[in-house]
Amino acid sequence: MSHGRLKRELHSEELLEIIFDYASRITIENNPDRLLMLMADMGRDMTVADRCTLWLYDEKTDELLARIPHGMEKIRVPATSGLVGYVYQTANSLVIDDAYEDKRFCAELDVKTGYRTKSVMMIPLMNKLNQRLGVYQVINKLTADEVFTAQDVKYLRLAASYTAQALEAVLTNIEMEEAQREIIFKMGEIGEVRSKETGAHVKRVAEYAKFLAMKCGLSEEEADLIKVASPMHDIGKVAIADAILNKPGKLSEEEFIAVREHANIGYNLLKNSNRSILKAAAVIAKEHHERWDGKGYPEGLSGDDIHIYGRIVSVADVFDALATDRPYKKAWNAEKILAHFRKERGCQFDPNLIDVFLANMDGFLQIKEQYED
Repeated sequence: MSHGRLKRELHSEELLEIIFDYASRITIENNPDRLLMLMADMGRDMTVADRCTLWLYDEKTDELLARIPHGMEKIRVPATSGLVGYVYQTANSLVIDDAYEDKRFCAELDVKTGYRTKSVMMIPLMNKLNQRLGVYQVINKLTADEVFTAQDVKYLRLAASYTAQALEAVLTNIEMEEAQREIIFKMGEIGEVRSKETGAHVKRVAEYAKFLAMKCGLSEEEADLIKVASPMHDIGKVAIADAILNKPGKLSEEEFIAVREHANIGYNLLKNSNRSILKAAAVIAKEHHERWDGKGYPEGLSGDDIHIYGRIVSVADVFDALATDRPYKKAWNAEKILAHFRKERGCQFDPNLIDVFLANMDGFLQIKEQYED
């Protein structure tokens, strides 16, 4: 076990500074993985430990999942296994001066990583209803005596109390977002089915859009937002008559104008929501038929005046239309698709996006194979 320079116990002012510092960051963090990292770091610093691990209970598998073990990969253990399993099952705190002297300790991970676990402190992570969420674990006290004290237990309980509330709030929000995503996807399917498309089309466009967004340098959060919002890109088709949507022959000028109106209809359906996903969906619904050269619809926007979300989904939607069988055409081969996008670079599509698309064509084809009809 290598601690480096030994540390001393915290003064009360130092402890308060740690608490306020982490609390300010935890309060504004909505990403669950980063939140758990902050919580683990807070527990480690408050108890002057070498490592802190947050174990969360996975009801589906009856396992405890270590989301943020410092310096190690994510691991799972049965919910009855080892010291962490004991604490989870009994909801009792545990302080051990040397883990190797306790028969319940599983040394397998130490053997695998070369780490030496000695002093251990664990407390159950409980929510406001006194239900178990998991276990808070700190390892190897970094002070001269190398053992955790009763005061450390109090500090970790304080961290756990705050952690449980913040974690539960984030998990509840995630559940709400997952429900919202499912509703959006199903609504997107409804819009596509009315024009003889499949649910797989919606899924593929979403995956293409996220892939292209990431390759263009957008953040993972923003790329994921585009992915989740894109299934609603043609939701306005719900208001277009079946006789027009599924007409086998060429549309009249009047019918074509009616079809084009689906962009405005979709936007108007979604624009008043305060939810970030639906706001993005509104933008995509309205602008994914705009063209870089200004000859698109419904507003005739051009260049960077078209939102990046609309520009990305435009590429994704057209690629899927060309690469898959439709009632009125057979799928194009890769060479023909590439030729089309090269031809429309700077005309229908953002030239920079097309450069990225052409450089990553293999990724698009892999997604297509993964989500075949």
